Amino acid sequence: MNDEVMARFLSRWHVMIDARDLPALPGLLADDVVFRSPFAFTPYRGRPAVAGLLQTVIQVFRDFRYHRQFVAGDSVALEFSAFVGDLSLKGIDLIRLDEEGRIVDFEVMIRPANALQALGEEMGRRLAAQGIKP
Repeated sequence: MNDEVMARFLSRWHVMIDARDLPALPGLLADDVVFRSPFAFTPYRGRPAVAGLLQTVIQVFRDFRYHRQFVAGDSVALEFSAFVGDLSLKGIDLIRLDEEGRIVDFEVMIRPANALQALGEEMGRRLAAQGIKP
């Protein structure tokens, strides 16, 4: 993957997240994308499932913002902070792209444990309401 593809992806990603314009999200995902959740053992697979998860979690987070990014080849680590209710959290999005600049692998790590638990509970409620198994 060349630097231009990564730069184009990051620009689109940050604009989309900052604007909370998530209808653009499916276009950034590969058909066979895999999402590794910080509170589910089994990864979520496929564009519809991953798009649904990410579109839901951005609604749960309050004051979400990225602070730093680290790029290595086809992968990027994005450090973020947000609130879930009154709990503040920090996290890392680990994203790997294909040659066309679409996400093929997305893994999230979050701390502290109490904020992760609150996020998991709220996501579980919202996903269940959408008929998605948390």
